[in-house]
Amino acid sequence: MNDPALKTFVDTLWDADAIPTLQDYIRIPNISQMFDPDWAEHGHIEKAVRLFEAWAREKIKVLPGATVEIVREKDRTPLLLIEVPGTGAGNVLMYGHLDKQPGVTGWFDWTGPWTPAIKADKLYGRGGADDGYAMFASLISLLALASQRLRYPRATIVIEAGEESGSPDLTHYIDILADRIKVPDLIVALDSGCGDYDRLWLTTSLRGIAAGTLCVKVLTEGLHSGDAGGLVPSSFRILRQLLSRIEDATSGAILLEGCAVEIPAERLEQARACAEIMGNEISKKLPFAGNTRPMATSPVELILNRTWRPQLAVIAIDGYPKPEAAGNVLLPETVAKLSLRLPPSCDADKAVAALKNALERDSPYDAVVTFETEAGQAGWNAPSMPAWLTETLNGASQAYFGHPVAYMGEGGSIPFMAELGRKFPAAQFLISGVLGPKANAHGPNEFLHIPTAKKLTAAVADALTALAESK
Repeated sequence: MNDPALKTFVDTLWDADAIPTLQDYIRIPNISQMFDPDWAEHGHIEKAVRLFEAWAREKIKVLPGATVEIVREKDRTPLLLIEVPGTGAGNVLMYGHLDKQPGVTGWFDWTGPWTPAIKADKLYGRGGADDGYAMFASLISLLALASQRLRYPRATIVIEAGEESGSPDLTHYIDILADRIKVPDLIVALDSGCGDYDRLWLTTSLRGIAAGTLCVKVLTEGLHSGDAGGLVPSSFRILRQLLSRIEDATSGAILLEGCAVEIPAERLEQARACAEIMGNEISKKLPFAGNTRPMATSPVELILNRTWRPQLAVIAIDGYPKPEAAGNVLLPETVAKLSLRLPPSCDADKAVAALKNALERDSPYDAVVTFETEAGQAGWNAPSMPAWLTETLNGASQAYFGHPVAYMGEGGSIPFMAELGRKFPAAQFLISGVLGPKANAHGPNEFLHIPTAKKLTAAVADALTALAESK
């Protein structure tokens, strides 16, 4: 492996070809189906998948036997499938997605969710880092190996269009394409995060989710607060009581039985190593308001809070007017959308059932309380890496980033990762990403850190050729 030559190839192809295409992709408002029920009529997802298809079709011409196809099924989002016959041993499945979160407000005035801009090595715009870049990184890694006549494994690249909606179509596609995907030795997914931009970060675990909408109803219509106050219990106060069954209001600790798990010793050791690397930057990178403090002072505890402990977030409230339009009215109901992050090894379906039972049983004042659940999303804990992959990735991190590899769990979810683990229990995983400090996926000013995308691409190439030579 000629690392400098490979890096030059990767950098050149990213600059000349991939970045301009990603800018065109950012201009497409192809938000995910959950946020755009009329996605098929609007055609934005179709435009994005055709853009990716055209780029891939042009590039695979130098890979003998490679094909690209848009796979379609009625009433499902399309899936881009790229198949590359190997020149060496092994079979790899490479994953990414091209659907996006909504644009939201708060972007810098010189960019926007659908207005790409490059500033200080960062490509701003919705979807560039989460996760549009993944197809380019995956295919460029194979092209880089071919450019040096190095062996690479058989590769299947799947780019779905529904990840931000929980990947409702992906299991179906993986099943119907089973004969073409075969059984992978290695699964590569680049939809994760990184603790900084100075090294290769490998994701070791992902949290799951138990979610739903809690409604507390005390009246059939609103009443004058001076007339009804003291007679009718406040729906908001009842909501507070119910949430206290789930979460300690002072510490934020989750009280729901079955949500806490024993953290594996290997993950504790990795959390300590991450704390040594990141120190207080773990919390300093966050946009705290005023003098707000993080939930712990110890970097290790903050890492474990974010990756292996359950946490509750109230992500929406309904039933209330805006402050400027509010009258002195005791409101008839309070509705809250709850999102409970679960430890990687927690049973999500059991957590959803426990959450519903805790909130609906014995309602205060016999108020009408309902909790409409959503399907639980399982977390994921990576299998231990074999020596050849550990050594390869550490060497790649040293070669392209200048620092050793780092291992850290992520607090968010990649909904399909647990399913992949169940389908392919013997597969190894290479999960990484470019969502580092202030990259702000899902929020305003999301950016792709271009140098990290390039270095990660080169590191993936090293792993692929190592797999091709490992058998």
